[in-house]
Amino acid sequence: MKQTKRQDFTEGNIPKHLLKFAIPMFLGNLFQALYNTVDTIWVGRFLGPEALGAVSVGFPIIFALVSLVMGIGMGTTVLVSQYAGARQWDEVRRVVINSFSLLSLAGLAVSLIGYSFNEALLRLVNTPEVLIPLASSYISVFFSGLLFMFVFNVMGAILRGLGDSKTPLRFLIVATVTNIILDPLFIFGIGPLPRMEVAGAALATVIAQGISAVLAVRHVYKVNGLLSINIADYKLDRELTLLTLRIGIPAGLQQTVVSLGALVLMSIVNGFGEIVVAGYGVGVRLDQFAFMPSMSVSMAVSAVVGQNLGAGNEDRAHLALRWALILAGGIALVIALGMQFLAWPISSVFTRDPGVLAHSTEYLRIISLSYVFLASLFSLTGFLRGAGDTVPPMLITLVSLWFVRIPLAKYLSLIWGSRGIWIGIAISPVIGLTLSVLYYFKGAWRSKVVTRPPVLKGSRSINAPLER
Repeated sequence: MKQTKRQDFTEGNIPKHLLKFAIPMFLGNLFQALYNTVDTIWVGRFLGPEALGAVSVGFPIIFALVSLVMGIGMGTTVLVSQYAGARQWDEVRRVVINSFSLLSLAGLAVSLIGYSFNEALLRLVNTPEVLIPLASSYISVFFSGLLFMFVFNVMGAILRGLGDSKTPLRFLIVATVTNIILDPLFIFGIGPLPRMEVAGAALATVIAQGISAVLAVRHVYKVNGLLSINIADYKLDRELTLLTLRIGIPAGLQQTVVSLGALVLMSIVNGFGEIVVAGYGVGVRLDQFAFMPSMSVSMAVSAVVGQNLGAGNEDRAHLALRWALILAGGIALVIALGMQFLAWPISSVFTRDPGVLAHSTEYLRIISLSYVFLASLFSLTGFLRGAGDTVPPMLITLVSLWFVRIPLAKYLSLIWGSRGIWIGIAISPVIGLTLSVLYYFKGAWRSKVVTRPPVLKGSRSINAPLER
């Protein structure tokens, strides 16, 4: 393995490390989100509210089916970062090869399930009957190429564990530009291509994901030297697979809990008709961009914390969290204020329909009030994942989502209609943040660190001074 390709977070300026890692991560997440957002813009502005609603209702189903498996990628990042921090390079290579095999098999399985049962899933979430044919055509094509998404994401998880967030960004830029070019060709049937409408948008995305996957695999093999051309090397290692799953499955379950909650919320929204569904879809698309900086900082703090705990530098791990809270919280506050004034004009990028615009604007103005709480929650979750302690964030998400958000959204929707759903969603991060803070100060996460030197530096300190 070429060690020069690994970014060392165990020394140097912590806020600089966080920003240097988080900015490419943010741009990477931005381009990743543009895959589906570009589809939404083309569909919403040129195919109408029904087509926009079909794409909007399909996305939570896709997320629900992929989220559990994507947790394996999080387990990979944690293991790579901790083994890299401990300079155990042979173990890094073992993790990479095993995770590649594991994610590829899982990707094939999820792809088959999603393709085979997409209409049943659409009806399960109370999708308006008028939207089902369009939504089914979109997600069927999407699931047919899902393996590419899984392969790219596991390569990205590996590179992030090594401290490299710039390389995946380059591949995502290429893929996103490809998607932007292909979208109108397949949607409208330009030239010899047939007019595919929403299915064409999905096909453009699948091709773009295929390109990013090939580029990522080539890089990890040729530049990092972490993949093998010997097929026998890809036999699953039972012990390493169980370790990856032990860390990754709780993180994946946390995402699954969120995605299933999104499906239940989608079911509640679906009861208010296709215009509200389309407005909610636009709002959620913009919402993901709004808290993307916080998610990027969260992933950065996981990598920094993982390496420092792996090297025994606990004081630096705590300091990384504090800087993450400052950076993510500050950015979230600015975005929340901006949403109060810019929700309508930004939403108008996706649709011209005044009814859809009214609902998306109301959604964004209410949800943005929770952005600072959500940003802080992401940072704490990133710290716990970096320590390898992924069960508590899952349980906290379970409580705040299923015992607060969904019941409250349902109850308030009976009083205030769709506005009550948005209020219920906005309240739940406050509960999640409170529980996360309590668990962090309890300190039980220390026992979950995988690579533990004989003596952990500063192992008793939580209140390290804010410096460097």
